[in-house]
Amino acid sequence: MPRPTLARIDLEALRHNYRQASERAAPALAMAVVKADGYGHGIAQVAQALSDAPKYAVACLEEALAIRAAGLLQPVVLLQGVHSAGDLDLCLQRGFEPVLHGHQQLDWLEQGEARPTFWLKVNTGMNRLGFHPDELADVMARLDRLGARPGLLGFVTHFACADDNDSAMTEEQTACFVEATAPWPELMKSVGNSAAHFIPGQPLFDWSRPGIMLYGGSPLLGKIGPELGLKPVMSLQAPLMSVRTIEAGESVGYGAGFVADRRLRMGMVAIGYGDGYPRHAGTDTPAATNGRRIRLIGRVSMDMLAVDLSNVPDAREGDVVELWGETVAVDEVARCAGTIGYELLTGITARVPREYR
Repeated sequence: MPRPTLARIDLEALRHNYRQASERAAPALAMAVVKADGYGHGIAQVAQALSDAPKYAVACLEEALAIRAAGLLQPVVLLQGVHSAGDLDLCLQRGFEPVLHGHQQLDWLEQGEARPTFWLKVNTGMNRLGFHPDELADVMARLDRLGARPGLLGFVTHFACADDNDSAMTEEQTACFVEATAPWPELMKSVGNSAAHFIPGQPLFDWSRPGIMLYGGSPLLGKIGPELGLKPVMSLQAPLMSVRTIEAGESVGYGAGFVADRRLRMGMVAIGYGDGYPRHAGTDTPAATNGRRIRLIGRVSMDMLAVDLSNVPDAREGDVVELWGETVAVDEVARCAGTIGYELLTGITARVPREYR
């Protein structure tokens, strides 16, 4: 038998979270962001479960093709645009909507005959991708000369600090975006990442782009998903493979990083950083078994980790340990590991099978 370490994926929880995003976005529509293999949940399965979404959004062409391979026909927005002139032909053929963000991409549009529908990205302060607001008039004039304006759907931007909903930068970026795009009121606008759905009074215009919130993770600093009405979609589980008692003064794991201060019942769990569990999650990172919370002790190894079973005296070999899921939010584990839930969900390796329900 294969080891029973797996990631259980609750597709009804996914749909619940998408409904929450749609309600918060209204009257804007919500495109489902399923990039990075559906944030580690399986892009085909996630997209099929969200087949009512009017659009999907991905990072790159390969992900868009995976959605088509799953039999889904909705428009797919390519958030990074295209990486060669030939990609525009494929976008036209397959109904993909690239976000064009630089002059090289406009050169490709000029050089080729393919004219897919597309978006323009505006750099309102994130300073990763996009045209500066002062460039937009020239960009639009160039599109007119190319005869490409009819294919332009609208403008997008991305917020740098929406996870901190007290940040003035989101207001500044929104004002910059509104001013920059004001000469073309007939075109659509999209600004809203997951965090923006939770900012009181934040306009989301025509299309929002919920990502992490679909999977039950919190997009806001200092919050966990359930506090925002979101349901965990992934439950990462592994069995107790060994249970033993150690005495006060004995250590556990590499580097002897944990030393027991009392007699302690402990267990070894069949999961480690080779499965994508964060190596930097140290002692006191929460987990759960038999419905009760427990804690990690010592260093995470490649294939296993240790837990303190003091809270669960009846725990036995073979019992299931939840690393994150219903009892322990992925955001809690991320906080202990000095990272974010996004990284944990997308980091689960192919060695861990996904089980869908």
